[in-house]
Amino acid sequence: MESIQATKQRFGIIGNSAALNRAIEKAIQVAPTDISVLVTGESGVGKESIPKIIHSLSHRKHGKYIAVNCGAIPEGTIDSELFGHEKGAFTGATQTRNGYFEVADGGTIFLDEVGELPLTTQVRLLRVLENGEFIKVGSSKVQKTNVRIVAATNVNMFDAIKKEKFREDLYYRLSTVDINLPPLRDRQEDIHLLFRKFASDFALKYKMPTIKLSEDAIRILLKFRWSGNIRQLRNVAEQISVLEQNRNITADALRSYLPTSGDHLPAVIKTSKSEGDFSSEREILYKVLFDMKADLNDLKKLTMELMKTGNSKEVQKDNESLIQKIYGEDESSGYEENADNLQVLSIPQTTEEAESYDPKNDKYDFAEEIQEEETLSLHDKELELIKKSLERHNGKRKLAADELGISERTLYRKIKQFDL
Repeated sequence: MESIQATKQRFGIIGNSAALNRAIEKAIQVAPTDISVLVTGESGVGKESIPKIIHSLSHRKHGKYIAVNCGAIPEGTIDSELFGHEKGAFTGATQTRNGYFEVADGGTIFLDEVGELPLTTQVRLLRVLENGEFIKVGSSKVQKTNVRIVAATNVNMFDAIKKEKFREDLYYRLSTVDINLPPLRDRQEDIHLLFRKFASDFALKYKMPTIKLSEDAIRILLKFRWSGNIRQLRNVAEQISVLEQNRNITADALRSYLPTSGDHLPAVIKTSKSEGDFSSEREILYKVLFDMKADLNDLKKLTMELMKTGNSKEVQKDNESLIQKIYGEDESSGYEENADNLQVLSIPQTTEEAESYDPKNDKYDFAEEIQEEETLSLHDKELELIKKSLERHNGKRKLAADELGISERTLYRKIKQFDL
């Protein structure tokens, strides 16, 4: 069995931390078998080195080794990439294509970012793991393959399973052996060693003297969190190597190349709203409108009671909870004092007159307006907003869609729906 140190030299792995050595040791031990392996760890820790070690030390080393970035392949084409397709299986399929599982027969496939696989593809992958069978897209013929699968992910798989984004049975088939690579912040003794290696490589690449860190700069280097792990450390070493005229790097010079937060990579700020955001805002607006409608109906009811009885104190007593709802507890206390002074219109004073009162009578136009229900249906409001927006932009659908916060395609569908 090849030693850990020999393996690190062969594959250019730098570091002496116990966690790193344990991960490499597990890779060496599992390599001669055909067991499926799942490599876990944060982004940038160097997970791609483990499947290379496993393949090169296995009996499949003379076979194909194919690395597939599952997160970089569009959902609509991932099945075709992995399993192949028949001619005419879909638009653009002008000829039969062999997928990675057919091409790598007898070798190893490394599925990077396996946590990004669509659920439908996960079902197909599970079948390959269980019995080595797969079916090309657009075909009904079952084919066999003899492929060793090594997968890697930076996703918390248990959270993904809980959210039903990853199949639990597939996880346990992939993770027969789980190899975890530690983040750089847990490899304190390796940070300066890695930086020196990168500095030496870039000095050779760009034909300039190697940069060196002062003692204070080394302390800052070790104290920094390195959220981007080895990839981030390498980028910082390259920037300093290229940009700094003075090859002796001080603490202040190093700080200028580190993110100001000290703990996190620069954040990506979302500058535009998606259609879903606008939909949420519209739902809130509709809810406010419905609440206003309910309050208006309550106010109409209270007004009609006052018109029928002509006695504000009696109305307040019978509708105390309703008055508090409309006016609030603080303001409702002054209702009794002000209500007697209100003279909205001439109303019947006797019980008989109140009972025979007809709001549709032309004599009581205001009462008719109060009793009449206003229309607040979503259909009418949506139609009204679309009409106004189209009129404002002289029928230009793109401008109207931008103003309404919907896609032009959605607006076109609405126009056909409402026959505008």
